[in-house]
Amino acid sequence: MEHENPQFENRTDLSELQQAVADIKQELHKIIIGQDHFIELLLVALIADGHVLIEGVPGIAKTITAKLFAKTLKTDFSRIQFTPDLMPSDVLGTSVYNQQSNEFELKKGPIFSNIVLIDEINRAPAKTQAALFEVMEERQITIDGKTQALKAPFMVLATQNPIEQEGTYALPEAQLDRFLFKINVGYPDPEEEIAILKTHQERKNEAATDIVQAVLNTKTIAKIKAMRFDVRAEPNMLKYITDLVVKTRNHPYLYLGASPRASLAIMNAAKVFAAMDGRDFIIPEDVKKCLAPVLQHRIVLNPEKEMEGFKPEQVIDMIVKSVDVPR
Repeated sequence: MEHENPQFENRTDLSELQQAVADIKQELHKIIIGQDHFIELLLVALIADGHVLIEGVPGIAKTITAKLFAKTLKTDFSRIQFTPDLMPSDVLGTSVYNQQSNEFELKKGPIFSNIVLIDEINRAPAKTQAALFEVMEERQITIDGKTQALKAPFMVLATQNPIEQEGTYALPEAQLDRFLFKINVGYPDPEEEIAILKTHQERKNEAATDIVQAVLNTKTIAKIKAMRFDVRAEPNMLKYITDLVVKTRNHPYLYLGASPRASLAIMNAAKVFAAMDGRDFIIPEDVKKCLAPVLQHRIVLNPEKEMEGFKPEQVIDMIVKSVDVPR
C-alpha cells in the first residue's frame, strides 16, 4: 500500500501548515492541560472551514479553550451569550435611521466577526437559532433585503451543557447539520487535574489571555486552508466514506441517518488530518478519526434504542466494524 512506504514523495509542501498547527498547540498548552483531542479537532475545523459544537458539563474549560484558541489567531473575535430573551437582531444587527443622511444604516451585530463564540447556544429560542442558518452555511447575512458577505475566516464555536435541560431549546436538525464537528469534552484525569491546580497556583493573578499570544494572521490562515485542496482522496477512499455514511441510512438502530453533507464533511476533515500528518493523500485512519465528531450529532437513534441507553458513538463503532477497510 502506498501509505505503508515511509519514503513517499509529497507533491505538496505541507510544512507551513504543520508549523502553524504546532505553533497554536504550543501557545494553548501554556494554559490548557490535556484536552489534546479537543484542541486537534478545533484546528481541523479551522483549516477545513467548519463550525464546532462543544458539549460538556460546566467547569471543564470549554469556553476558556475556545477563547484562547481564538486568541492565537490575529483575527476579530466576539462572544455572544445566548439567553431565552435573545432576539435575532441582537445577533445579526438591525437597520437604524440616520437623520443626517436620511437613510437607514446597518448597525452590525456581534456575528460580524471572524471567530464567534456562542455560549450556551441551546438557551435561545427557535427564531434566534434560525437567524444562524444563513450565516453558518453561506457566510453571509441578509437584513431588510440587503445581503452582506462576512470576511474570512468565519468560524462559530458554540457551547452547550448536556445536563441542565431546564430553559433550553433543542437545536433543530438543520442547524446541527451545519456544524462540522460536535466535540464531547470530558473530565480531566487525576494527573491532569493536579497539573491544572499547580499551573493556576504558579500563575497567581496573571490572566490566561495575557499569556497566550497570537501566532497566525488571516493571510497565513487562508494559505493553510487552501492546502487541503491539494490533498488527494483516491476512488477507493471515496467509496469507503460513502459506504460508511450510507450504512447510517439503513441501520436498524437509527431513526435518521447522515446526509451527503456529512460525507463531504468527513472527506474535508480527513484531508486536514492527512495534511497535519504530513501526507497529501488520505488513508482509512484519517477517515476513522473524523467519524464520531462528524456523525454523532447528525444521526438520531430509534426511540427504543435510546431508551435502552445506546449512544450514537456505539452505533458509529458498529458501522466502522461492519465496513471493509480499503486495501
